[in-house]
Amino acid sequence: MSKIPHEIITDIFQQLPVKSLLRFRSLSKPICSLIDGPDFIKLHLYHSVTAKSNHSVILKEWDLFTVDFDTLSDAVEVKHHPLYAAGGTEVIGSVNGLVFLRHSERNLAVYNLSTREWKKCFVVEIKPPRRDLITGYVYYGFGYDSVGDDYKVVRMAQFVREDGVDGDGGGGLGCEYEVRVYSLKNDKWKKIEDLPICLKLLSKQFFHVLHRRGYGVFAGHALHWIIPQRRQLGIRDCVLGFDIRNDKFFELPQPNYESKGMSFQVDIGVLEGNLCVMCNYEHVCVDVWVMREYGMKESWCKMFSVQGIKWIGAFMFLRPLIYSKDGGKVLLEVNDEKLVWYDWKNKHAKVVKIRGGPNSYGSEMYVESLVRINDGDRNGWKKQQEIDEEEEKRKADRKKRDNFLSVGFKLKL
Repeated sequence: MSKIPHEIITDIFQQLPVKSLLRFRSLSKPICSLIDGPDFIKLHLYHSVTAKSNHSVILKEWDLFTVDFDTLSDAVEVKHHPLYAAGGTEVIGSVNGLVFLRHSERNLAVYNLSTREWKKCFVVEIKPPRRDLITGYVYYGFGYDSVGDDYKVVRMAQFVREDGVDGDGGGGLGCEYEVRVYSLKNDKWKKIEDLPICLKLLSKQFFHVLHRRGYGVFAGHALHWIIPQRRQLGIRDCVLGFDIRNDKFFELPQPNYESKGMSFQVDIGVLEGNLCVMCNYEHVCVDVWVMREYGMKESWCKMFSVQGIKWIGAFMFLRPLIYSKDGGKVLLEVNDEKLVWYDWKNKHAKVVKIRGGPNSYGSEMYVESLVRINDGDRNGWKKQQEIDEEEEKRKADRKKRDNFLSVGFKLKL
């Protein structure tokens, strides 16, 4: 290895999956230092993102599953993660190969699925500010602060009247909020004091519970939620952003939606790093708009529309996940039930058939990475490596047994 130029080794290694790189750490101390180095970690992540390599889709149901993006064929259950024993773990978001896991408001963790490193988050209890209030819906978001080189969790806890009366006819203005930001680097929560009045309109009955709309979408340098329309109050949909660099709320400009003679509902997502909104016209047609230059209203572009798929009765919820490698199709999550490849030029859709996964699920794109969690050690990966090796041994033994039985059957014939 010493005779191979460093640049060639780096070029080869940046194209490899994380599991192989972790195994190659034992080749030599220089190789281990290269793979563990912050520059290589960033280079490997950048190559995976730009080349669309080392990508998976996380299927989110009661249990968690992953399916390789290149094949989209067989789902593998995610076991041995830090909250696995608790069951019913939810993935709030995924950034740079790290995922934020939630089982309850007291059981939160950040986890790297590839290296098996993890950290349970220190938790500050949610306490209503007054005796006549109880905790309502709790919103979360997970993002990366590029300025502080820190991963952050935003928690927005809603407090409602215990008697269920909000005093404004169900508009939501009678509730209160507490917003805190967790720093993975410091393992601390910071309370945000300056809250916008529009935050009181965030909660709408059933809206955020359905389709996991309560989890913030990370794009640019901010997390985003939809403040749903209130027709009775004359309030339109609003995109509420929270800049995790300076802990400030702001309202993001939206596209000039087409009326089409129908009412519509706006949802929000992210498509390969760009913020996108899905304009759903009465569940029969969905326009997908992408913000090509973050923060600029003029950069909104309607990328495609989805409509008229016979075997989908209604588009209750639709989210784009990623473009195909040739750019001709887009992978869609539809109605928390299935993944669909959609060719927007030919208006053709094809269901992705995944073996071994749940019957219905939410989804999240995930990219393998070597990103460290507070410079943790590799103990988590070493344990998982032992499990993987044992599983490979069992597979090999089963294959030998099957071959032996097959040969015996042929001899009998």
